[in-house]
Amino acid sequence: MGIAIDIVRTWRMPRVIMQLRLAGGVREDRALVYLLLGCLLMFIAQFPRLWHDALVDPSLSFDMRVGGALLGWIFLAPLGLYLFAALSHVFARIFGGQGSWYSARVALFWSLLAATPWWLLNGLTAGIVGSGALLSLTGGIALLVFVAVWVASIIEAEAGCHNQWT
Repeated sequence: MGIAIDIVRTWRMPRVIMQLRLAGGVREDRALVYLLLGCLLMFIAQFPRLWHDALVDPSLSFDMRVGGALLGWIFLAPLGLYLFAALSHVFARIFGGQGSWYSARVALFWSLLAATPWWLLNGLTAGIVGSGALLSLTGGIALLVFVAVWVASIIEAEAGCHNQWT
């Protein structure tokens, strides 16, 4: 199935989609694509806000703002997300998780990718409306979608039925 269709299906049934994502065996290339695509879309989601901020405060140019977002989302965020996935796996192990390092990575990276449409909406809202209640609402929804999908995905990943892939 296509990634776009699975992203929308993830919002309704995240554990089922996580099962499908893990059923293909260990595919580090696939996990890396989820991560990089998610980070790229998060970077793109920043553009409207960065443009709006550059218009409101021209002391820092749009190019400089984009450079900072590029550094953050394309170079630093993947490293932080790998670390966070490892810590979540260790935390799950403490509480009886039976998954693997790989399944914890896929759960986090897929959750990031699945939430990106909502972050794109949030970025668009920031660029058009700016600060305010609507931006807080879209940001809250995006964060809620990410957390809900990630929690359901990490529960499925640590359930133990995928641990043969270490």
